[in-house]
Parts: sequence; C-alpha cells; structure tokens
Amino acid sequence: MNKILLNPLAMVKKITWILILSVCAAGTLISQPKFDIENAPAPLYRDPIYDGAADPSVIWNEGTGEWWIFYTQRRASTPSQGVSWAYGTAIGIAASADNGKTWYYKGVSLGLDFEGGQLTFWAPEVLQANGEYHMFVTFIRGIYHAWGGERHIIHLTSPDLINWTFRSQLELSSDQVIDPGVIQMEDGTWRIWYKDEADGSHSKAADSKNLYEWKMVDESSVTDRSHEAPNVIFWKYFYWLLGDTGLGIPVYRSSDGDNWEPQELIMVDPGQRDDDGWYGQHPDVVILNDRAFIFYFVHAGRRLFDNPDFAYNDTFPFEYKRTSLQVAELEVINGKLRCDRDKYFRE
Repeated sequence: MNKILLNPLAMVKKITWILILSVCAAGTLISQPKFDIENAPAPLYRDPIYDGAADPSVIWNEGTGEWWIFYTQRRASTPSQGVSWAYGTAIGIAASADNGKTWYYKGVSLGLDFEGGQLTFWAPEVLQANGEYHMFVTFIRGIYHAWGGERHIIHLTSPDLINWTFRSQLELSSDQVIDPGVIQMEDGTWRIWYKDEADGSHSKAADSKNLYEWKMVDESSVTDRSHEAPNVIFWKYFYWLLGDTGLGIPVYRSSDGDNWEPQELIMVDPGQRDDDGWYGQHPDVVILNDRAFIFYFVHAGRRLFDNPDFAYNDTFPFEYKRTSLQVAELEVINGKLRCDRDKYFRE
C-alpha cells in the first residue's frame, strides 16, 4: 500500500523524490512520475508465468524511472489439490517505463527466502523511507491443501527494490496475521494495519517510530465486519481505510486515523472492461498530483461459476483460480469515496 502522498505533515519526509528531478547512479536523468490512466490497458497486467497476479503494492522506482507493482504470484495455472496453488508463492514484480501504458514482467523479489524449506509469501507492502526501501509481507512456512498454517508479517529492506534483506518478524496480536498496510501519520509515527484471522478477521493496528519496533494500538481496530487487506491513505482532508470483503471493497473515513465511519462498498458492480467483470479485491492506492488511482485484482473467470451449487473440494479449475490486475480512479463525491471503474472505457 505505497502512498505517494500521505498527509500534509508527512509529505516532505515521504516524497521529496517525487517533487524534484533525480539522477540515478549512472548519471541518467529521471523525471518525476506520471501515470497515464486514460491510456492504461485493461487488464492492466496478467502474470505471464502462472496467471495469478494478486494483492498489488505500487511504487515509483526512482532509480529506473519506472512504476513497479509488487504482487502475490499465485500459481493459478499449476495443477494442484485444494488451495495449494495459493501457497508456495513468490512476490512478483511488474514494471512500466511509459507511465502505466504497458507493463512487463521483471521477475521475483530476491532475498525473501531467509530460511530453509518451502516458504509462502502473500500481500507485499512496499514503501520508501529514510533512504531505503521497506517491504512488509505475510510469511508462511510450507504449502497447505486447505487454508492453514501460522501466518506472520516480516520486515525486509532493500537499496534497489530487487535484493531484499530480512530484518525481523513483527510481534503482533496473534500467529494468524496477514495483509500489512503501512502509512506515516501526521505526527511522524508509522502505523501498520493488518488482518487478524484469529480475532474475527478484523483490522488491527500497531505503531512504530522507526519501522523496526512496533506497539499495538487497540483503539484503531476496525471490527464492524470481517474483511482483509486494510489499506489506509490520507486524501481530501481525511484518512480513508479500504479493504476487501471478497464481495466488494469496504470504505471507512476518519479524521484522526483511530475512529472510523463506515461507508458503502465500492467495486461491487462488475466492470465492463476486459477481465473486470467481478468484484474488486485487495486495493492499493497511489495519490499523484491530488488524483487517487486504485489498483486492485479481479477473479475475472469466476463469473462462470457464479451459482450457489458451485463447490470444489479437491481441484479448482483454472478459470476459477486466475486473477488479473486493474486500475481505476477514485473520487470524493458529497463526502463519500466513489469509483467508476468504467469511466475511461466509456470515453
């Protein structure tokens, strides 16, 4: 959940690099980022290896002058038992050098396998702070046929967004925590939201002064409904928390980042673009020049199985498993966050 704009007080610390022209080590002039949503493809991106790109985290790579999307590389095209295709996953990287109009597969993040055995990684959160890049990502040991295994969030750092070094496993509220999302608050404190599956699948939060040591913040929990993938931004004078219910994206608004007012789900009605005909899931938001772009994934083929009798206990078909990434633009209308995912398709 990289935010290019967070809030007025954190802005200078977080995005000095976005306001100026930067020069990479080789002396190449790199311009400030732009995003051409009017000409973005639909789908935005499909993983060419397993066709299971999910859980995007978007960041501007100042060294290469590209947009990079870090994502869970689900093994959708691999024959598997149960949900094992969602385990054993690496963190893939998609890159765009032309302001989001075309994307290519960069490879996978290196250095995440910090211990032996088969490891699983879900839902990366990538950001830049204090002269280095940080990744917070869900970590699971092994592969399971059914949803299971201890889930933890780990912290890694990198100088270049490719090679990562393990720093720590966060001590949070349980051993079933997933989907980290990090933002810098108005007082400079870093706050991480995450889903605690051991406590009703609600969003919980912890604070840090330095991104390394964390303390729980109980008053900022969001507990009115089960959801995952909490993503918080500061935009249009409010904090906004977006999540994933599996049946649309829930939206909450707050003036202080602690007390949340629920709003209606967005991304419920199917979009008309290619591979956008299902609920939007697991959002990340980039704010650029006061415009907010929401990146999300779609189980595009699941409309083929949209009936109450559908159930697979052993092998899921490929069309049920595959996922695509999409992008749309957010708006605030009468104090509520809205999204017309077909806006540029119609124009």
